[in-house]
Amino acid sequence: MRALRIASTGMAAQQMNVEVISNNIANMNTVGFKRQRAEFQDLLYQNVERMGAQSSESGTVVPTGIQVGSGVKAGSVYRITEQGNLTATGNRFDLALSGRGFFQVLMPSGETAFTRAGNFAVNDQGQLVTDDGYLVQPAISIPQDAKDVVISKTGQVQVLTEGNPTPQTVGQLELALFFNEAGLEAVGDNLFLETAASGPAAVGTPGDVGYGQLLQGYTEASNVDAVSEITALIVAQRAYEMNSKVITAADEMLQATSQLK
Repeated sequence: MRALRIASTGMAAQQMNVEVISNNIANMNTVGFKRQRAEFQDLLYQNVERMGAQSSESGTVVPTGIQVGSGVKAGSVYRITEQGNLTATGNRFDLALSGRGFFQVLMPSGETAFTRAGNFAVNDQGQLVTDDGYLVQPAISIPQDAKDVVISKTGQVQVLTEGNPTPQTVGQLELALFFNEAGLEAVGDNLFLETAASGPAAVGTPGDVGYGQLLQGYTEASNVDAVSEITALIVAQRAYEMNSKVITAADEMLQATSQLK
């Protein structure tokens, strides 16, 4: 009874679908989070009667044939990188990206990670860091006597100090672009790593052609839409239930067959 195996693959696929949706919903309030979508592919087909096969000596051919599928499998879990809403925070070290690009972060391992989460702070040495204490790249150091920090849309970091009315430039933030942003590897903590699928990072200045601009005092919210996710969850739940009913029906058919005398 193929229906048992086919329906079981459908249940496994919808289980993964629900897991992806639940992760999206769980991260509705995560800064810079990008929602994901599960995509599926049909499995191999068994050719009971191949289309185009000759069906008589006069040269007639089978127009459609008979193919029986063997179920479904997960094809990919695709990350949707559309812009999230911008939220005002009032924190002068918070930065939101309006447009394409990623902030660069130096990991403890020495690797460079990438993030859209711009909820930054300064450490005990005045360096701009993530909320895990990882250094933002290029390194930015804020002087201890700075009374205000201004970060322009193009990433130029300036400070005002006591007794000096002229702003001093202390650094320049840069952004990284990728040909395939969905190919980045998520490693948690709002961080991504470059992969062969994403392509190499192209580093540039905010506001340049193709690069987004920075907004000081804002963060980018998650791009998860609650209504869409709940709708997708209901659809996945119903699909799971229908596959389970197929298994129940196939089991009843097998029981009827075994009771034949």
